[in-house]
Amino acid sequence: MALSKIIASRRPGPLVIVIMDGIGYREELEGNAFFEGYIPHFRHLWNTCPHTLLKAHGTAVGLPSDKDMGNSEVGHNAIGAGRVYPQGARLVNEALESGRLFKGKGWRYVIDFCRQNNGTLHFIGLFSDGNVHSHIDHLKKMLEYAAYHEKIKRARIHILLDGRDVEETSALEYVIPFEEFLAKLNSEAQVDYRIASGGGRMAITMDRYEANWDMVERGWKTHVAGEGRPFMSAQEAIETYRKEIPGVIDQDLPPFVIVDEEGKPVGPIRDGDGVIFFNFRGDRAIEISRAFEEENFAPFERKPYPKVAYAGMMEYDGDLHIPKVYLVEPPHIENTMGELLCQRGIRQMAIAETQKFGHVTYFWNGNRSGKFSEELETYIEIPSDVVPFEQRPWMKAAEVTDKLLEGIRSGKYDLIRVNYANGDMVGHTGIYQAARIAGEAVDLCLGRIIPVIEEVKGILMVTADHGNLEEMFEKDKKTGKIKYDENGKPRAKTSHTLNLVPFIIYDPVGPDKILINPEVKNPSLTNIAATCFQLLGLEPPDFYDPPLLLFET
Repeated sequence: MALSKIIASRRPGPLVIVIMDGIGYREELEGNAFFEGYIPHFRHLWNTCPHTLLKAHGTAVGLPSDKDMGNSEVGHNAIGAGRVYPQGARLVNEALESGRLFKGKGWRYVIDFCRQNNGTLHFIGLFSDGNVHSHIDHLKKMLEYAAYHEKIKRARIHILLDGRDVEETSALEYVIPFEEFLAKLNSEAQVDYRIASGGGRMAITMDRYEANWDMVERGWKTHVAGEGRPFMSAQEAIETYRKEIPGVIDQDLPPFVIVDEEGKPVGPIRDGDGVIFFNFRGDRAIEISRAFEEENFAPFERKPYPKVAYAGMMEYDGDLHIPKVYLVEPPHIENTMGELLCQRGIRQMAIAETQKFGHVTYFWNGNRSGKFSEELETYIEIPSDVVPFEQRPWMKAAEVTDKLLEGIRSGKYDLIRVNYANGDMVGHTGIYQAARIAGEAVDLCLGRIIPVIEEVKGILMVTADHGNLEEMFEKDKKTGKIKYDENGKPRAKTSHTLNLVPFIIYDPVGPDKILINPEVKNPSLTNIAATCFQLLGLEPPDFYDPPLLLFET
């Protein structure tokens, strides 16, 4: 049998790429909400089609170490880029270690503004070491530099509690040591640095894709206006809410404001202050950045609207230049799959519901808003429900599939990419029953797609951007055994995982003519782009990571 490593024969129908967001591969059943569900269509594809497993975390996708879990931003960047680019956490680490961040225009702008106006330096961001949106070590290093080197006397920290990229009720494991860190800093540097406000990341501030501006407005009132339920400390707030709301996890904790002995907020944001949003990931940082910077801002009334120097950790949107000032340069990803395919006249469609629409467009295109070609590209967004995901675990999968099937049958497209958000968004809730239903909803959609691929003689690619749904219980890091709570129930895991992700090719025209290339060792998401070129009958760029397939000739 003769084999070709380059390209396949072009199929009459389109190449359809299904991203099962947050569904990794793990054969163990305990805590595996995907494999314990009823998923006959995925199992059929896995058992009958060419398939392999891909790395979607760590250095394989540009993160600092192989202990770093992947995420949707990095995953879609990697798929679209076709090769490894240093990603957010790694870029920030390098900028801090070299001192480049503190010499940059963004840092100097905020610090000089504070100094000139005798203002307070504020930090807002996700308060954990999850390393997906932020890292608490980055915050600590900036506070230390501000205190010891810049001699900034007053700083306030507005903490967004995680419980999503880290254990679901771990907030005090960060708050208590951080208070000790601040006490030492205050004593040694003779400064006044305090936590000023906070709340769960899914309650305030960190909305994305304009799905729920009310979250951002609540954050504005909490951080900027200093309005909200008062507490003497963040620890008191967290402990009180946990008693009042049994079972609440960190990401859903209501907002709180820290007050002094007289009941006055210790850190509202005022004219002359500096504000740094220290998340490095862009999707949940754009809206709050717009609220601080946009002159003609319509989503909600900013009351008050202080004159501040605002900077983000990174430029969260390279096309729209949000924010205007930032501390670390983002990766400049050129020659993405979408861009190069447009240059070759390939007609493309991208579709997802709101929660992941930016991932199949902005992140896929190398952190760029807009299209490369109005003529060749169609982007379709299905509005997400604004309800807790565990209450609607099917989300908008059916509606997304309706539009997808229309696109496949239309004959207008050569490549269609679709994201199903269920595995990621519902997996993050930690609700196991809902997670199983989420996986089954995605599988049900695969069952609708497969016959239409056969009908039009297209090709189906099924993969994921990172793991989550397949590992829903916390494990002891030393023993590897499941952790249990005081009631004997498994402790929910809400974070992403380090598991590999599936990669399947279904070609109804020549199912026995495609093989996985065994010479590609340790394949990752970055190998997908060149593989798409193969399946579209195009020679992949030589600067892409190698394609995954061989073809019988």
